[in-house]
Amino acid sequence: MLDVALFMANAAQLKAVLEQGPSFQYYAALTALITISLFFQTAIGILLIIMARLNLNDVAKQQRLDLLNNIATILVFITVIVNIFITAFGVQKTGLYPSGYGRRIY
Repeated sequence: MLDVALFMANAAQLKAVLEQGPSFQYYAALTALITISLFFQTAIGILLIIMARLNLNDVAKQQRLDLLNNIATILVFITVIVNIFITAFGVQKTGLYPSGYGRRIY
């Protein structure tokens, strides 16, 4: 479920960056980083599905499962690092609220 939450957060961040357009200072960097993160998350999900379908009790498949598990772990680590950089560059969401929203008029 955390992977789904991170995937949705990255999709929202990508939307915010695309809304700001190329005039945003870190547009290219953030677009690339978010796209890489989404790609890795998709690959991790596919690896987890493959690992879940294989029988761990079958000795012949244990080496392959170990390799897939190591690849998934490495991809998770890289995804975390990429998302740290995404957070460091920052994504300012624009156009979320109409002007005047949240202001009290007395």
